[in-house]
Amino acid sequence: MLKCEVLEPNGTADAAVIWLHGLGASGHDFVPVVPHLGLPAGHGVRFVFPHAPEIPITINGGMVMPGWYDILAMSIEREIDLAQIESSSAAVRELIQRELDAGIPSERLVLAGFSQGGAVAYHTALSYPRPLGGLLALSTYFATAREVSLSAANKALPIDIFHGTRDPMVPETMGHTASQILQSMGFAPRYRSYPMQHEVCMEEIEDIGRSLRDWLKLA
Repeated sequence: MLKCEVLEPNGTADAAVIWLHGLGASGHDFVPVVPHLGLPAGHGVRFVFPHAPEIPITINGGMVMPGWYDILAMSIEREIDLAQIESSSAAVRELIQRELDAGIPSERLVLAGFSQGGAVAYHTALSYPRPLGGLLALSTYFATAREVSLSAANKALPIDIFHGTRDPMVPETMGHTASQILQSMGFAPRYRSYPMQHEVCMEEIEDIGRSLRDWLKLA
């Protein structure tokens, strides 16, 4: 089981968000975002921020760092280690199962991911055999569009894509491409862009909060 930072709600948890960080970061990265989401008091949402394993990253000269999968080449479509992305997806499914075992309905569980974490979130959510509450894709790309086995249970999955217009690491074209591929698969993603680089901004954080309030029906 992946090690995680966990933020519990004040009362009993009745929903959960599993939020994956980007390459070279950690589960601590998005913890400070939660108070700025604008969720109502007594919201009942547990936030789970897993730490990626330490692996060598080819494009960084083989340097060992937290990563969900190896990136072999920085082409526009990225050349990645598919076995590792599947392994990371399996680890996230274990975290989902832990929430289900704790009494959280799958429909009240949202996956979120930034950059590499978003690629894993795409792969996991779209193939998951039970209906999920939503998918938040932040500054990321659909790395396994050709390989993923879509689950009928999530054919109506709500998907919100967020991207910076000035992103030098994951160019916005990759976010647009993901949106177009999802539409061709029958999904109806919402796309939002912001004048930022490979990061998050307060407007985006507020929009994420609105998505969570909408999907989880938070008063």
